[in-house]
Amino acid sequence: MKRLHVHVGVDNLDQSIGFYSALFGAEPSVTKSDYAKWMLEDPRVNFAISCKEGAAKGVEHLGIQVEDGAELADVYGRLKVAGGPVLEEGATTCCYAKSEKSWIADPDGVVWEAFLTQGESTVYGDSPDFDQLSGDNAAATACCAPKVEAAPKGCC
Repeated sequence: MKRLHVHVGVDNLDQSIGFYSALFGAEPSVTKSDYAKWMLEDPRVNFAISCKEGAAKGVEHLGIQVEDGAELADVYGRLKVAGGPVLEEGATTCCYAKSEKSWIADPDGVVWEAFLTQGESTVYGDSPDFDQLSGDNAAATACCAPKVEAAPKGCC
């Protein structure tokens, strides 16, 4: 079963942990000096926050977290059908986790990732080279999300 992922950049991690813990009625399942994550069942979401110097504040990216390779293959297929360039990052370390992931942006530059978490990491991890998704609409300073170019506007 898939899980929605939301990653939010914050100014004050401790204050935000207090706020989101009260909002969700639960403490984070992962807490680091610069990061916290809630794996909630109701609603079914992987909600993460981070406090990185120079990173954008607010929603950095959204994603779909899957539970196995078959679900990942299904979601990867959907990314290709959605159109636009897909950055196939592959095996990576990000947000204190080892994952297999790919990235895409919607027509307005909102960045989405599709990923399968394969284990924990003791380090936050690095961002890949997102040159193929470069542009001005997504947060250029997001923790691990690419800056992407929006598709041309249509009728609306």
